[in-house]
Amino acid sequence: MKTFHTWKFFRAGGFDQVQLDNGSDLLALNQLDQKLWVALSCPTRGIEFDSRTLDMIDADGDGQVRANEVLAAIGWAGSLLKNSDLLIGGRDALSLSDISDASEEGKHILASARYILKSLGKPDASEISLGEMADIEKFLDGLKFNGDGVICSKQVEDVGLKASVEDIARIAGTVPDRSGDTGINQEIADKFFEDAKAYWDWNAQSETDPAILPLDRDTEAAAQALRAIREKVDDYFMRCRMAAYDTRAALPLSRSTGDYEKLAGQILSVQNVEVAAFPLATIAPDKPLPLHAELNPAWIDEIGAFHKLVIKPLLGDKASITAGEWSGVSAKFDPFDAWQNAKPAVAVGELGIARLREMLFNRHQTAINELIAQDRAVEAEIKSIQSVERLLRYRRDLHRLSHNFVSFSEFYSGKSKAVFQAGTLYLDGRSCELCIKVEDVNTHAAYANTSGVCLAYCELVRNGGAEKMNIAAAFTAGDSDFLMVGRHGVFYDRKGQDWNATIVRITDHPISIRQAFWSPYKKVSKVISEQIQKFAASKANAVQEKVVKAVVESGGSVVAAPNMPPKPPFDVAKFAGIFAAIGLAIGAIGGIIASIVSGIFSLKLWQIPLAFGGLMLAVSLPSMVLAWFKLKRRNLGPILDGCGWAINARVHINIPFGTSLTALPNLPAGAHRSLADPYAEKKPVWPYVLVVLLLLGAVAWAWKAGIFS
Repeated sequence: MKTFHTWKFFRAGGFDQVQLDNGSDLLALNQLDQKLWVALSCPTRGIEFDSRTLDMIDADGDGQVRANEVLAAIGWAGSLLKNSDLLIGGRDALSLSDISDASEEGKHILASARYILKSLGKPDASEISLGEMADIEKFLDGLKFNGDGVICSKQVEDVGLKASVEDIARIAGTVPDRSGDTGINQEIADKFFEDAKAYWDWNAQSETDPAILPLDRDTEAAAQALRAIREKVDDYFMRCRMAAYDTRAALPLSRSTGDYEKLAGQILSVQNVEVAAFPLATIAPDKPLPLHAELNPAWIDEIGAFHKLVIKPLLGDKASITAGEWSGVSAKFDPFDAWQNAKPAVAVGELGIARLREMLFNRHQTAINELIAQDRAVEAEIKSIQSVERLLRYRRDLHRLSHNFVSFSEFYSGKSKAVFQAGTLYLDGRSCELCIKVEDVNTHAAYANTSGVCLAYCELVRNGGAEKMNIAAAFTAGDSDFLMVGRHGVFYDRKGQDWNATIVRITDHPISIRQAFWSPYKKVSKVISEQIQKFAASKANAVQEKVVKAVVESGGSVVAAPNMPPKPPFDVAKFAGIFAAIGLAIGAIGGIIASIVSGIFSLKLWQIPLAFGGLMLAVSLPSMVLAWFKLKRRNLGPILDGCGWAINARVHINIPFGTSLTALPNLPAGAHRSLADPYAEKKPVWPYVLVVLLLLGAVAWAWKAGIFS
């Protein structure tokens, strides 16, 4: 009867997460609906977790650890331990008495653990650790056979056999050996000897069939000489047959006078393509092919080689050959050509027949097969040794992995960093704890922008540029006023190493409610400041232009003075209008100020602060509400998905939790602070005087208006 596990859940980040407190919780994960898992996949690289352990869990070796692979690892480790609670705690050592020998695999692992301790000179040890496995790796590297079925040349003691292994590796390729070297396996050896046998059988045909090599060792060179002129000789005899058919064809088939006239203006040589296109000799009915005289100059060398290598050995020292003799000579090389066309397309031929004979008939194949078989014979023993390491790693790492995969308790607990947190960034008077490694900044930013988190992408450099990486740092407290591309900071990774950090890109999102409160005023202040600066700059430019113009024109002004027109008279009406407009503007502003002041003084004294507060709230409230909604929706999922994770839950970063991820500067408890600043700017007095005068004027106006009566 199937038993159901009683689960415990805790709420963090706005969603329920499973609580994994003991080994039975881990073993029962195969019963937990994967819709309740926080993550369904994570990369084996780019996170702060032992990559060798992740590689062991990654059964298909695709660089991703998936939920089913985590379940398989937990099930395997749990079946080999007498107490599943041993998976909790993160120890990297295991007592031999805790290994279950109820299965054949468990017996092999227990025997391998004892063998390892005995090999290290600790036969009486009752516990084995990962530190001892590091020593056993060196021990395995020193073994002649390591169970992977790969033979390296250094393992072979016989000199002749060692040379054969090296030749096979050079011709047929190699595969990695567990020791780190390269060697050959059964597949490579079988393919090599199969090709060698095929090449040997092909070559043996020339020894059993005399027609294949009519000129023995000289046949190949003779065949090449014949192939070089075959097409041209066939062309020549065909032209002669055409001339025998009709004697009128002899002259044009030998080329006309016009063809020679075209060559007359050129610099001729035996390499000239147009010369080589002419027939081998002049055409006449059934004319033999001359082999010495009256030949096309471009073909003299080829015909000479043909005469020396083919005609002379077969027909004697002839001055010419007929069409029938040519056909007979060509036919003698047909078996050779057919034999060559059947030549196996294999690389073993470059070793030569003598070397292949030595490898094929000196039992080298049998000897190599025996070595591979001896290596494979210890495969189970070696795998058991590796299984000891796997069990130790799973005992240490599976519980922590589950807290960063099934749930994100390590991230939300605040006691330690999660596996995806790469370190801490110090920049702009803050420290950011949520820093994640990214491969491509632009690709990640395009996707992570949907997270609603303000991210500063930084390029990290250390050791003079020898080491580089990129991170996305989440700013979740403070403001973004001074976050800009190009700003520098310092990043400390999980090993404590420091990196120079430079912001290269920012995804702008609300950071805090405080930032949203002051945002409207900062925007207004920025607009006013920009307008004042533009106005001042335009006035300064106008003054400069006038000064420059006056200086340039001053040279001619003295001479031109007598002829200068008189200045226009002062236009009283014009300036009266200007002064009236200015007065109206000042009056309007004064009226507005007076109405505001009268409104304020119409309130009771305790209502005045509330009025000011309400006014500020009316300005800031829309911005604060919008920021509040955005901050509530911040989601870690898109940030991790952009790094290769498959996040299954909506991993929210609410306002309180976000505040804990970015620390603002605070003075240490009990610190003494001096407010005396010798370089403080002296504040002017006139703004205070002006405010006092305005208040007094407002009070006087209110008194006169009877507001206080």
